[in-house]
This record gives sequence, C-alpha cells and structure tokens, in this order.
Amino acid sequence: MIKGIGIDIIELSRIRKSIQKNNRLGERVLTAPEMTLYKSLTNDLRKTEYLAGRFAAKEAFSKAVGSGIGKISFKDIQIMPDANGAPKMNVGGYEHLHIFISITHSRDYAVAQVVLEEKD
Repeated sequence: MIKGIGIDIIELSRIRKSIQKNNRLGERVLTAPEMTLYKSLTNDLRKTEYLAGRFAAKEAFSKAVGSGIGKISFKDIQIMPDANGAPKMNVGGYEHLHIFISITHSRDYAVAQVVLEEKD
C-alpha cells in the first residue's frame, strides 16, 4: 500500500552559485559517504547535478512522509548508488517502508520523486 509520495525540483543555477560561494550547502545536505562521493567527482557540472539531485530527493522524501525538512534532517537521509549506479535511499526510523526514488536532471533543473510503500 502506498503511504506517501513526494516530488521536488530545484534550479541548477541556485546550487552552482552556492558551490561557488562557499559550498556550505554540501556540508549541510550530504552525509559523510555522500560527501566522499561528491568530492571524488572531477567535473563541476556533475558536482552541481549530484548536489542538486540529493537536495531535491531529500526534500521529496520529507514531503512524502509529511514532515518537511526540519522534523527530519538532510543528514538523516542517505542516498548512495547501488551496484548498477541507481540511487538507493536509506532513512533511519523508516525501515518499515520500501523507498522508491528517481532523480533526473535537465540543463536547468534537477527533479526527484519519492514513493513510500508499506512493507508486508
């Protein structure tokens, strides 16, 4: 049974400006393993897409559970690639849910959608 659905969109230009300014957004949004992966990226566009995608996905999750960011922290949510490179989301305290996630990018935006399903 579907328990929640959330979607978020963010402008890549907004993330790019934050990275160029001081990159505190990355420190605020990414967990340690996500930050390690982020720092390993050598292409500035890919770094922007990665951070924007994680930001949007974490916002989408908070919308799917109905709490918004604040009651749940960005760092409570971790998104790492699986063996095929697809994003997999893990959130402590939500092990009773299957979390389905999709992240996409265009030239100007990153979009993420999260669907939550009750486990049997």
